[in-house]
Amino acid sequence: MKKMNKSHGRHVYLDCVGYQKNNIYNGEWILQTMIEAANLAKIRVVHSHVEEFDGSVSPPGFAACTLLDESHITAHCYYDKGWLAFDAFTCGDSDPEIIADHIEKTLSKKMKNLKIKSRSVVKRFIYD
Repeated sequence: MKKMNKSHGRHVYLDCVGYQKNNIYNGEWILQTMIEAANLAKIRVVHSHVEEFDGSVSPPGFAACTLLDESHITAHCYYDKGWLAFDAFTCGDSDPEIIADHIEKTLSKKMKNLKIKSRSVVKRFIYD
């Protein structure tokens, strides 16, 4: 009989294309969406920050991070390419798929041209 490995955490990755920045849908909006998603998943937000890049040093876009007491949610966007990547990692019994579902639903509702190119889930801290 094959032994099943257990895990103490899961990591969800979302890669999107077609992101179009405007006055509303910028890095701050994404950060607020990430915080909403953590709240829906009933995970405590410890800290959050977004950094907008104007293209003078780094390509135009943003990096956003929401630290959770059980890990993190991050987003990185290249405005000029329309690329947006998310990841949500949680430990224990928290479900990062609730976070990913909320982000995917919110993006799809607000940005009709945005496409989710891939979504994957990886077990973390695997043990017997």
